[in-house]
Amino acid sequence: MDALAQFHFLRPWWLLALLPAGLLLWAMAWRDDVRKRWRRTIAPHLLDALVVERRRRWQIRPVHLTSALMALGALVMAGPTWERERPPFLEEKAPLAIAIDLSVTMDATDLSPTRLERAKLKVKSLLALRQGAHTAVYAYAGSTHLVLPLTDDARLIQTFVDALQTRIMPRPGKNTALALRTIDADMAKEDTPGTIVFFTDGVEASASDAFKAQVDSGRSQPVVLGFGTARGGAIKSSDDGGAGDAGRPRFARLDVDALKHLGREADVPVATVTVDNDDDVQWVQHRVQSHLAQKEAQSNARWKEEGWWLVLPITLLAALWFRKGWTVRWVSAWLLALMLAGTGVPRDAMAQLVSSTAEDSSASNAATPSHESRFIDLWLTPDQQGRRAYEKGQFAKAADLFQDPMWRGMALYRAGRFEQAQRAFAQLDSAESDFNQGNSLAQRRRFSSAATLYTLALQRRPDWKEAQANLALMKALIAQQNKQGEAEAPDVKADQTEVDNNKNDKGGKQMQVLAEQNADTWMRNIQTAPTALLARKFRMQAEQPAPAISQGSPGSHASTTPTASGAKP
Repeated sequence: MDALAQFHFLRPWWLLALLPAGLLLWAMAWRDDVRKRWRRTIAPHLLDALVVERRRRWQIRPVHLTSALMALGALVMAGPTWERERPPFLEEKAPLAIAIDLSVTMDATDLSPTRLERAKLKVKSLLALRQGAHTAVYAYAGSTHLVLPLTDDARLIQTFVDALQTRIMPRPGKNTALALRTIDADMAKEDTPGTIVFFTDGVEASASDAFKAQVDSGRSQPVVLGFGTARGGAIKSSDDGGAGDAGRPRFARLDVDALKHLGREADVPVATVTVDNDDDVQWVQHRVQSHLAQKEAQSNARWKEEGWWLVLPITLLAALWFRKGWTVRWVSAWLLALMLAGTGVPRDAMAQLVSSTAEDSSASNAATPSHESRFIDLWLTPDQQGRRAYEKGQFAKAADLFQDPMWRGMALYRAGRFEQAQRAFAQLDSAESDFNQGNSLAQRRRFSSAATLYTLALQRRPDWKEAQANLALMKALIAQQNKQGEAEAPDVKADQTEVDNNKNDKGGKQMQVLAEQNADTWMRNIQTAPTALLARKFRMQAEQPAPAISQGSPGSHASTTPTASGAKP
């Protein structure tokens, strides 16, 4: 119904061409009417005796075909449309920032095992539902901290989410308004409208104005998912096993009425967690997609013209027009054959026929192309077929179809084939090529080579913020590797040895060892104590001067994973 409501023509004046088509049919019908042609010449009582009625079934004649072609051509030129066209590298799913409440009440046990652990499980379900869409993670209590910037690495996100504990927050309390402003300032840098979902057990009343202002701003959409129950539960403590002050257990209850009041006053989507299923997660994802669709409808994106589908019947009708002496019987038999052929093919096979793509080049050389691939090749180029597979998330198939190096590299990158993606990007000579090669190398933990390519990209585009951020991240990771490499020098082997055959060197051959720590060892060291790393990071950020949040400037956060905005489709 939504598509029907948005249906319109981009060039409606072309619909005036329907008038000549109708006039042509009327003129031919008038010419064939013998009575109308002779009634002014022959008396009516004599004309009835002279006219011999020809009783024959109605036939499709060339004039009918010509009128149909004119009508279809007018519709094509009018440009029917009902949806907007997305940019070629726009994600189908909007970015999402997950703000996890790490105040002490999240350790309440009314949700088994605790509210925080239940929130971690919901993050895992949400990541599985989003299937690789870009997601960021924030932690907040009395202060707000970036855990991970926008990334599509679900395993990395889950690793750091599992490491979150309430005890790592440097400032106690709960400041949801500060978290909202900080995250919105970061999300404002994205081209695609995003959503901020709060996994929390309550929103303070003073934050209602901040949520209302956020909704009125039209920027990132805030969503609240409440964790806890109205009956409440004891707050589990890692220090004394659940005993609070004076040995009395502390309790926390979910104020459902306060959440409902926030939803009514600030017009914020609010829901409570479901324990037995993932309906709450699906509700969050539906809000994310609805917000993106609403923003795209309000944007200046071009309307996607759908009139080209009418070119197919125009081509078939034009082919019939060249047949001499064709009649309705012949056309009926042809249409009947098509209908019988269509009913004999299962629906899934028909869908595969429309969306089928060419097979791998090595296989196509050894085997004859299928009927489906030969049919789709008549209408779509390999790049167009690859685009269809790409939009369906079939990145491996899209990579085999794309001929354009940039598109092929993007598909390989999304498929996780980073080495092949780098080779595809390397076929181009541009700043985007250098940037995407750097992303591919960073995914393979080759940080030094990635930093070199980011530097080359910045030489061509000095003001590229994404490249600057990734270059800074690579330098930090290289420094971290070198620091850990010095501590574990006896266990580290050289990855590469270079020989300098300089004749002027008195020592003859000089051995230069590139001391770069093994990536697997480095990742194991990082994952041994991610909670301690986050606690140290949050404490350092809390000691820094507070940024001017009122002006929309986010806090100074250190990135922990490379952004792949250049490789974002």
